[in-house]
Amino acid sequence: MRNIDIVGVVGAGAMGRGIAQIAAQAGITVRLFDVQEQAIASARDALQTVWNRQVEKQRMSADEAAAALQRVVPCSKLEDMADADLIIEAVVERLDVKGELFRKLEGIVGADCILASNTSSLSITAIASACEDPSRVVGYHFFNPVPLMKVVEVIDGVRGDPRHGDVLMDLARRMGHTPVRAKDMPGFIVNHGGRGMNIEGLKAAQECVAPFPVIDAIMREQAGFRMGPFELMDLTGLDVSHPVMESIYQQFYDEPRFRPSPITAVRVAGGLFGRKTGEGFYRYPEGQKVIEAEAAAPALPDGLSVWVAPYHSTGHRRAAALLRELGVEPVTSEKPPRDALIVVTPYGEDTATVVADYQLDGRRTVALDTFFGLEPGKRRVVMCSAATLPQWRDAAHALFAKDGSPVSVIADSAGFIGQRVVAAIINVACDIAQQGIATPEDIDLAISLGLGYPGGGPLSLGDTLGAAHVVDILRGMLRTTGDMRYRSSLWLQRRVQLGMSLRESPAAG
Repeated sequence: MRNIDIVGVVGAGAMGRGIAQIAAQAGITVRLFDVQEQAIASARDALQTVWNRQVEKQRMSADEAAAALQRVVPCSKLEDMADADLIIEAVVERLDVKGELFRKLEGIVGADCILASNTSSLSITAIASACEDPSRVVGYHFFNPVPLMKVVEVIDGVRGDPRHGDVLMDLARRMGHTPVRAKDMPGFIVNHGGRGMNIEGLKAAQECVAPFPVIDAIMREQAGFRMGPFELMDLTGLDVSHPVMESIYQQFYDEPRFRPSPITAVRVAGGLFGRKTGEGFYRYPEGQKVIEAEAAAPALPDGLSVWVAPYHSTGHRRAAALLRELGVEPVTSEKPPRDALIVVTPYGEDTATVVADYQLDGRRTVALDTFFGLEPGKRRVVMCSAATLPQWRDAAHALFAKDGSPVSVIADSAGFIGQRVVAAIINVACDIAQQGIATPEDIDLAISLGLGYPGGGPLSLGDTLGAAHVVDILRGMLRTTGDMRYRSSLWLQRRVQLGMSLRESPAAG
């Protein structure tokens, strides 16, 4: 396999600067070009500051820092990159700009120089079509900030030579990053796999299931994610997130799983991008997020009687066990007594559907989400129908908060919040595998490193939570809503039918 000794980086912004940093630290000579010469000087100054800090923290020696900076060579014109083994472009996300750049570079660099695009959303095949030799064009998608985000996607275009991708895989490891391999499809792995979280969170908010902070709290403290969808969108900025949502939806020809929300369109029009504008889904006076404290749980009524509907075996078992831990023995009669709180445990359905299916008293019925477990300290979620009376809602809230665990009370929703969002994440990842965009191992690796999702990645998380339960949730949501966004991926459905892991590829022929 050929070695890469000289890398040309076109674009000295945050991405280009980050790529130059990790390459120079790996002992590679970097030729850095930008149409604005001041940007190159600013990038080198910023890199010098970074490396001086590394010296102060004793992570580099002064000699190593000086040598790294010396390896970043300013270029005043593209012709200064003629001896590069690899060119990585990190310029504006426009197909015409990237295509024209590669056309120019073909007339400058050697025939064996690899041309790599750091695009996050454009087709590698489309970029390569501007070149006389499209086989040398590869996607090399880093994430910002490059030195900290240790995953990089290597994307093979339809006319690309896989050997060039192999070289970039090896180079990524040399630079201290973890490479994953993908074929050229909208969103590649990470941006494709991230659709479920934000889009399903927005759908729940659009249905007025719960306010933004409550949805975020549930995703953090029940489902185990580092951030909820609205915190994440405020961090990345809706000026970035919303166009990506629209682009991927359109590139997949209006696939219902990727349908964007008008919530973000309205907020983008209003300039509410998130942290960068001081206000998004949250307000950030002086850079600090403002969030209201949760109200205390209501008082628990004396002598509360509770009947748990025996309609989902796992949910019923978990709810009954929790009640006993809280000191309440559930009523075991075939039908609920007239004075009892009715607790249902749906997987994918809403409270109203269960009430109608089993002819329960909707005024006394609440739903409890048991999908993620009910351990003390983990956030619990109680869901009410439009008919649930306030005294029964408050009684359920008080009961399930009895041991001090936080409780969120939400409006009726097919799949609660955690169920529907996590099922969407797992289902999208399964469909990435079904389409052969990447291997199951690379899907989990890319999404866990690129997005910080728990459980070792979405396919592993599906196995842990129970893939059959995920199918139950999706089927319940599809039946309740009629929305095709909730149809199960065939990868997910078939592995449940065959008793296989979601990470398991088809048997070799």
